[in-house]
Amino acid sequence: MAVILHVNYLPQARKAAAKEVVPTLFNLLEEGQADPNLQAHLGVHLDWIQYRHNFREAVTVRRTLTGRGEPLPPVELAIDVRQARLETFREELIRAFDLIRSTGDLSDGVILEPFGLCRSSVIWGFNRLFWHHLPAWEEAAGHSYDAALPGGKSDANHPEAVADSVVDFWKLLKDLERRNQLPAEIFVLEIGVGTGKRARLWLDRFRALDAERGSGFYPRLRFLLSDYSTPVLDKAMAAVRDHKEMVSLLVLDAMNPYRTLSFLRYKILYVHLTNVYDNLPTEELVRRDGRYYLVEVRSYLPARDAARISEALGVPPGDLARTIGKFLEIGPDYLPDRTRGVLFWREVWDSLRLEERLVSLDEVADPPLPHGLDFAHLEDLLQEAPSVLRFHLSSGAVESFQNTLPLLHPRGYLQVQDIFVTEMGEYRHGFRGPGKLDGSVVNWVNGALLREVGARAGYDVHFAPFRYREGSNTTLLHITQRE
Repeated sequence: MAVILHVNYLPQARKAAAKEVVPTLFNLLEEGQADPNLQAHLGVHLDWIQYRHNFREAVTVRRTLTGRGEPLPPVELAIDVRQARLETFREELIRAFDLIRSTGDLSDGVILEPFGLCRSSVIWGFNRLFWHHLPAWEEAAGHSYDAALPGGKSDANHPEAVADSVVDFWKLLKDLERRNQLPAEIFVLEIGVGTGKRARLWLDRFRALDAERGSGFYPRLRFLLSDYSTPVLDKAMAAVRDHKEMVSLLVLDAMNPYRTLSFLRYKILYVHLTNVYDNLPTEELVRRDGRYYLVEVRSYLPARDAARISEALGVPPGDLARTIGKFLEIGPDYLPDRTRGVLFWREVWDSLRLEERLVSLDEVADPPLPHGLDFAHLEDLLQEAPSVLRFHLSSGAVESFQNTLPLLHPRGYLQVQDIFVTEMGEYRHGFRGPGKLDGSVVNWVNGALLREVGARAGYDVHFAPFRYREGSNTTLLHITQRE
């Protein structure tokens, strides 16, 4: 019996779960539940998904296709050992083997879209809905977005981290002043402002430090608060009202800040983002058997959940897909009762799943690689990585990164607090998304790829652990123009 088993987490940390799953799997194979001809081409992936709410079922099947849609022999069976329950696991595996043998749909529920790139999926419509209607979601949830974060608060607002950021920036300004290079207006940009608490803490500390040292920088400050959600900006502006003379609000697309701010080309001395890159659309690639495969997805509601939502909210099953599509266009007011609309939104989001398939890129004329990169660059990047690897292209983050660089003053810098994979080999240990964080999407960011992109653009990219909170997954990215 030849089956390739991939343990995509550190097994010593999750031994108990694996001990229950693996014997059940191999017992079924020995019983002949799987086609013997298939076993040699079966890859079983054991994951421990750290996001309690995510887009996976406990057991899922991934088919492999050519670029023309013809089936290829490798088949993946993905098991989330965190979700797997002993009392149902055997039946779920048997169903998965039945699906592998069949040629029909793997999803038995309500399909919301055709297969396509992950960055084009319906899940990003829900992500936009969340940020544009955040107050309605928070009211229904009974807590703020920050309360849903690990530890119940954002690393962005850590007072010591903010204070150190201010000191570093002040030192840059002082050096520029000493060299007679300090601009008359000091531009700072924050993209994705959240509650505005970090901006307030930063501005408070900068004003105090400026007063202590008599440097006179604060009156020259032009602090740009930007987000693509007006409700978020309104909340942030209320938080920084004590600095309103220095602050401007900007509705801005995080993936292309240059489009809005081209008049500030080469003028911004400091750009900061916290947990923005992990909330931007992305694609994923798989390298296996010396070939690359694109991960395509389509969203669906499992049949049991679709039936429950239809009955509870009075939406006929045949109308669910159409209703969800219109809901994403209009928002909670699409349904006559707004409270009922928010309930519908939350129920659909909780139940939403992604079916995946792998499509060989050998025959794809225009693979979705970030601008300026080709497969030769990927090969260089993956030299030290395992031969079998699934990884993010982080296309939204790369776009944002590339479209921010032209805004930086020659001595300016970009600082990003986020969850980064800093070496490609890290993808071998641990599921990296997508997951659900409250009503939004979250993915780890391919920092190794950003480092490559930055280097090719003439910038030095550095990563450092977030040392201000024990156990934090946050990493600090710092980028400056290479001298």
